[in-house]
Amino acid sequence: MVAEEALALLDRLLPEYGLNNLQETVFCQVWEGKTYAEIANAYSYEHSYIRDVGFRLWQQLSEALSQKISKSNVRAVLSRYARSEQIASPPQRLDLTRQSEDRPPLECPTGPVPLHSPLYVERPPIEIQTYQEVLQPGSLIRIKAPTFRGKTSLLRRLLVHSQVQGLKTVSLSFHRADRAIFSDIDRFLRWLCANLSYQLGVEPRLNDYWNGDLGSKVSCTIYIEEYLLAQFEAPVAIALDELNLLFAFPQLCSEFFPLLRTWYEDSRESAPWQRLRWVLAYATEVYVPLQIHQSPFNVGLAIRLPEFTPAQIVDLAQRHGLDSSTIERLDPFVQMIGCCPGLVRMALFHLAQGTVSIAQLIREAPTLGGIYSNHLRQLLAALSPHPALQAAYQAIVTAPEPISLDPVMAYRLDSLGLIKLNSNRAEPACDLYRQYFAAFLPVDPALFTQAESLS
Repeated sequence: MVAEEALALLDRLLPEYGLNNLQETVFCQVWEGKTYAEIANAYSYEHSYIRDVGFRLWQQLSEALSQKISKSNVRAVLSRYARSEQIASPPQRLDLTRQSEDRPPLECPTGPVPLHSPLYVERPPIEIQTYQEVLQPGSLIRIKAPTFRGKTSLLRRLLVHSQVQGLKTVSLSFHRADRAIFSDIDRFLRWLCANLSYQLGVEPRLNDYWNGDLGSKVSCTIYIEEYLLAQFEAPVAIALDELNLLFAFPQLCSEFFPLLRTWYEDSRESAPWQRLRWVLAYATEVYVPLQIHQSPFNVGLAIRLPEFTPAQIVDLAQRHGLDSSTIERLDPFVQMIGCCPGLVRMALFHLAQGTVSIAQLIREAPTLGGIYSNHLRQLLAALSPHPALQAAYQAIVTAPEPISLDPVMAYRLDSLGLIKLNSNRAEPACDLYRQYFAAFLPVDPALFTQAESLS
């Protein structure tokens, strides 16, 4: 059985587990007896990156087939499947350009990309950087990007990688916390410790460690160090997703973020704290004033998720099963929406479903009835509590060329993903935003005059 036949067999065995292009390449080369070093050299990748791709590939196949798959036994295992009576005649490998009805159903393009989805696009070297950093004692990783850029998709893959490497993992999304939790530092830290205990499978014993005389921050520190970490020999990776939700509570931020910074600094000297690995994911930076030595946002590995490249968009279009003629006609639409991963993914999904044409997408995208209407309304809602910010953006979308802007205004609009900055001048992130917000952004004329004075 040659490599292409083995891939066809996997298509039959695992129709919902599509492999991406690099995984297919590694699989075929390993099947033909190549080493990771030889594959890396032949395809101009780092050896460690190819090794990690292979490791995750065998892990994925092991979970899907419910037996151990490795580089050394993959040929033997799949050969046994090929000889079985249930799969006597494996079909031809799926063509990426076949019609969508011949393919497994595509997942809805809202929320994170599922772990085993063939539609996740890696953005080298980001994945390998984070996978390596989370294994370092006392590490802290900061993943920053506006909405629709793939923060949570990367975060979930990073946690799976951590588990494969033997780490305990905890994932806390502040979307799931009651608003009242954020009203008081003591209540917040007790919530944090209770959730850490629950996800680590440890009986909560907060009252045994909480001491009013010492204060909640010291009590929390002692609880994590002397109780939670003492339960395990393995390191623990703690992911704080949607951290920007805390930014609406300045008093809480002014107490919690310096505490988080001290925990990170403790890992420089303290063995227990070296076993903690922090991953922070957030859409915007904190606006609460913090001393530079108190902020956790200027330490550790900073990851800012980029947009897709044109080549990645073509690759993703192929994975959606779009034919070559459709892909060749994508350029005008991509020029309109830019290369934002979430916007691209949503467009390709609708094209693959055959519910709209490219011309229809271009015509309807910036309207209330287009496929981006919910996303655009959410951005409009994010601007609505801030009249001066609305006015600043109105000035940008109506200007014939990029304009200079107050640094704070530019910073906040950039954090929302609404602008591109070229030196000190700002323009809309894409023509979709220019058209929509020029039509629907309400602005007080007095504030518009004020925004123009900032440029």
